[in-house]
Formats: sequence, C-alpha cells, structure tokens
Amino acid sequence: MELEKEIFSKGFDSFYNKAIVNILYTHGWLSNHLKSELDKSNITPQQYNVLRILRGQLPNPATINLLKERMLDKMSDASRIVDRLVQKELVKRSINKKDRRAVDIIITDKGLKLLETIQMETHVINILKNNLSEEEAKQLSDLLDKFRG
Repeated sequence: MELEKEIFSKGFDSFYNKAIVNILYTHGWLSNHLKSELDKSNITPQQYNVLRILRGQLPNPATINLLKERMLDKMSDASRIVDRLVQKELVKRSINKKDRRAVDIIITDKGLKLLETIQMETHVINILKNNLSEEEAKQLSDLLDKFRG
C-alpha cells in the first residue's frame, strides 16, 4: 500500500522527504512484525540479536564490548540485556581466565534450542518474497547501503 494511504497524508514536500518518512514508517512496520514473532518466545528483539551474535561466536565466548560493537541497535544496554538472558538461563557469564577484569559470555544449550524454535528469518523472508522479487530485494539492499554512505 502507498505510504500516503497508510499514514493518511495528502503528500510530501519532496521525494527526499517522502523517502525519509517511508524508511521510518517501514522500520516501525517491520519491527512490529518481528516483535510479534519474538513475543511467542518471550524475548525482545535486542535479546534475540545478542543470542544470534553469541551463536555466531561459538565456540568462543564474547565480551560486552564485542556485543555492543555488533548489535544492530547501538543504543541498547548490552549489560542489562545479558543480565536478563542470564536470568532466563539462555546465556552464562564467567570470569575471563586471561584477564580477571573481563567477563566472558557464552550462549547455553537452552539459548541455542530457543533460537532453533524461532522462525524469524522464515517469517521476514516470506514478507519480502511475497512483495519483492529477488532482484528487487537486492536492489533495495544496495540502495540502503548507498543511503548510509
């Protein structure tokens, strides 16, 4: 559906203005889809992001700083997210053997099993496949890369 119809707008001052509003609107729309999928597993998008980073690190642990660097949402409080994941027994924390001031974080088997049950990629890919061809998806990705400079 066209953006103007979605947000009940009569129009925009320029296509640049419309593009910015469209990016923001689409971000919210996609975030709502992702959140509804993650709510089934009782985790937040930020927690999901941390679990995926930790799964990618296996068999090596990660530090809070590594998580901060790799997280999609740079404004997230990685320490607090890890605390919640520890409470849910999805990750464990241990003192780094080489640097006792550092803390190693690793995903647990329970965390890995939870990730296996979440159909996030399938859900999002189906949204894309239903609305864009593979070539259009590539073009969209290329344009977003170009937009960020």
